[in-house]
Amino acid sequence: MIKITLPDGNIKEVNKGTTSLEIAISISDGLARNVLCASVNGELWDLDRPIHEDSSLKLHTWSDSEGKKCFWHSTAHIMAEALEELYPGVKFGIGPAIENGFYYDIDLNGKILSSDNFSKIESKMKELSSMKLKFERKKVSKKQAYSYFEAKGDEYKLELIENLNEGDITFYTQGNFTDLCKGPHIPSSEKIKAIKLLNVAGAYWRGDENRKQLTRIYGISFPKQKELINYLDFLEQAKKRDHRKIGKEMELFTFSQKVGQGLPMWLPKGTKLKEKLENFLKEAQEKAGYLPVTTPHIGNKELYIQSGHYDKYGEDSFQPIKTPNDGEEFFLKPMNCPHHCEIYVSKQYSYKDLPIRLAEFGTVYRYEQSGELHGLTRVRGFTQDDAHIFARPDQLKEEFINVIDLVLFIFNALGFTEFKTQISLRDKENKEKYIGSDDNWEKAEQAIIEASKEKKLDTVVEYGEAAFYGPKLDFMVKDAIGREWQLGTIQVDYNLPERFELEYIGPDNKKHRPVMIHRAPFGSMERFIAVLIEHCNGNFPIWLAPEQFIILPISEKYHDYAEKVLSFLKKYDICGPIDRRAETTGRKIRDAEVSKLPYIIIVGEKEVERDVITIRKHGGEDLGSMSVDAFKNLIKKEIRSIIKFNN
Repeated sequence: MIKITLPDGNIKEVNKGTTSLEIAISISDGLARNVLCASVNGELWDLDRPIHEDSSLKLHTWSDSEGKKCFWHSTAHIMAEALEELYPGVKFGIGPAIENGFYYDIDLNGKILSSDNFSKIESKMKELSSMKLKFERKKVSKKQAYSYFEAKGDEYKLELIENLNEGDITFYTQGNFTDLCKGPHIPSSEKIKAIKLLNVAGAYWRGDENRKQLTRIYGISFPKQKELINYLDFLEQAKKRDHRKIGKEMELFTFSQKVGQGLPMWLPKGTKLKEKLENFLKEAQEKAGYLPVTTPHIGNKELYIQSGHYDKYGEDSFQPIKTPNDGEEFFLKPMNCPHHCEIYVSKQYSYKDLPIRLAEFGTVYRYEQSGELHGLTRVRGFTQDDAHIFARPDQLKEEFINVIDLVLFIFNALGFTEFKTQISLRDKENKEKYIGSDDNWEKAEQAIIEASKEKKLDTVVEYGEAAFYGPKLDFMVKDAIGREWQLGTIQVDYNLPERFELEYIGPDNKKHRPVMIHRAPFGSMERFIAVLIEHCNGNFPIWLAPEQFIILPISEKYHDYAEKVLSFLKKYDICGPIDRRAETTGRKIRDAEVSKLPYIIIVGEKEVERDVITIRKHGGEDLGSMSVDAFKNLIKKEIRSIIKFNN
């Protein structure tokens, strides 16, 4: 007999060799019908793999991310089988599950595939799914794997096999298709009831722009047709809210191939928006005792070797900048924390001085693969609202709670009311990918758990998701159409203070080591603004809008009056332009609506005679005529409704 520990702490005693599916059956028939895969000791397994030793077990259904990814990865294999039948000779790269759905990179041997072919491929996939194909796992030797794909002439799989260790190689077969795959997979294709291929794109093999470009087909699947219908409706909503589309219409940002992929340029309106967000946080930080600092855009390679970032992220950095000095290399700054550590060591601190809170809106650079770039949400150069708190160990929990309060204030002010938090801890089984002692990790993890409990946060715990130097608390925010985004992170770090030998003089006159908190409520300013655009559909709160109004003179002879109105509002930091174009008022109103300006001010003969302005709110609501002073008071009242941060 072996002992199986379930997530709720209950222990089941079962025969050695019992499968996860058999355990699900013993719990309930409903669970057995819905379970898709399992985590055995933190590793994802197929349901029919026998368990031979005492283990922890978590059963995954469609309701959790592991279950969905297993479902989608299995659908990718069904798509590959369909493609092999429809396009004989096709070769395959990789076909993973992604955040929503799956893709497969394929080499069509010169054939062209477009969305016009999707219905034919979907029909074949549905036909295969209905055949109730079993996904069968088989361990093979490196020689067997190589021989199989050599016979098929699939150079992509052969290259993947070269990087695998003997004993770690598995094949999965369903129907007439066999693939090199780690797994796991769902028990049977019959669970796949609804399939939709979404788009097709080019993708370089292994993300290397110097290698062959393959065809990448994206798709998604569901256990029920109704879920697919709902998802396609959701996609239509998301398409209308796409920050790239709205950002272009509102003239917020742009990209240029000549400047470089993934390097956004902020246009005047976008710069105003970004500065308003930064100033909003700067004001809150100043009240909370943060000190502003500025660090360079580059750093010596030795700095990142000392911090440990070079070993972990060197491959994701831009190529080093070599100087005329022999062996001297610099990197575009991939993160701010090593620089802040060096600021801390520039001065000797007493225990009475701590905590020291250093804050910077620092631009960092990471070389994301071109195929991964996406608008502002995935870029190569971005600004972090970064701060690092250097505290005594006895101050850690209080400082952590203060940061939580700051994050919650920001979310409230910007309308993000639905969120949960994720405590990201070390992988219990694989500690090699982390730096630092077990004792420091345990202290850091305990501080986060206690602070989250004290704030009564809706929290989930995820093992293996910690940063390499410390555990963290991530905020997962739901937007207006239900999508979940990771916005804001707080991390506890005992390791960088050791690597940089950070110290303070304690009450005993001896040197002590501070603990470090990394925090970024916005995270990446670029990504945060992208999410904010899509959340509010470009209709920013009045205090944040780059332009709060536009003045539309009925004709040129009212331009002077428009200037008088504009001059008055500017005195109260209420900003907007005058539309002086020789267009009809109707056209100007339509353009203002597209630009999502909160208020439209119309001035003509009757307004001049009565010394008033006529106000139209974005969306078409007519507020009638009022004095300019009354309009100023209206705007100021809206702005005052934003909760002010109180330290």
